[in-house]
Amino acid sequence: MVERQEVPKRLKRLVREWAGIAHERDLRQAMNELGVQFARWERGEIDTFELNDAVHKYHQDTSREIWKRYATSHLEPAVASAVAAGVIRKDELPPELVQHIAGLIEFYERDV
Repeated sequence: MVERQEVPKRLKRLVREWAGIAHERDLRQAMNELGVQFARWERGEIDTFELNDAVHKYHQDTSREIWKRYATSHLEPAVASAVAAGVIRKDELPPELVQHIAGLIEFYERDV
C-alpha cells in the first residue's frame, strides 16, 4: 500500500492563494468578453435578444465551468490548468508550489 505524504500547511495555503488568483483572472477574462457584447449592444450592433442570449450563455456555460473548476478542496489541478492555459505564469508562482504541481502542469500542457 502506498502511503500518501501529508502536504505541508504552507503549500496548502499557497495552493489556495494561487487558486483564488486564477479564479479571479478567469472570471475577469470571461466578464471582459461579456462586456464586449454589452458594448456591441450599446452601439446597436446586436439587439437586446442577442445580448440576452450572450448573458444566458455566460451564466449557463462559462460561469458554471469556472465555478466547477474552483469549487473543490483539491485545488492543485485548478492551479496547474491555469498555468497551462496561461492564466498564471509559472514564473509568478513560488518555486516550491511549481515543484509541488509540476506533474499536473505537464499533464495539462500536453492537453492544451
